[in-house]
Amino acid sequence: MTLLDNLNTNDRFAHSIGAQLTEVREGYARAELTVEERHLNGAGVCQGGVMYTLADLAFAGVANCHGTLTLGISNTITFLKSGQLGDRIIAECTEVYDHRKLPYCDMKVTNQNGELLAVMTGLAYRMRRDFPFDSLM
Repeated sequence: MTLLDNLNTNDRFAHSIGAQLTEVREGYARAELTVEERHLNGAGVCQGGVMYTLADLAFAGVANCHGTLTLGISNTITFLKSGQLGDRIIAECTEVYDHRKLPYCDMKVTNQNGELLAVMTGLAYRMRRDFPFDSLM
């Protein structure tokens, strides 16, 4: 099974909201979701947790691409603009520092027009456990 398939299948929460990894390569991952009625908050815009989950899924793709089980330990997100019903939102994650124990990544969330909706940073912890996959995609 590929890393992309593994995370799309086994990250049950991300799967349940319609988030899906669409690309994984060493040091980079992309996840996408279309904003539906179920994703709206009380103000009628995309709930921040949806954008966070999407960015976190991309983060998981990058953090685990080296074959070692890696879990997020600290993430900070800043919301810049609201996502709207019908928007296709895209989270891209880039590995900034490939530390043997504490890798660090930057994420950005945009809409289908390339407008920046949120930025996020993530610090992860590499476990002493393999996370096997056949290939990234």
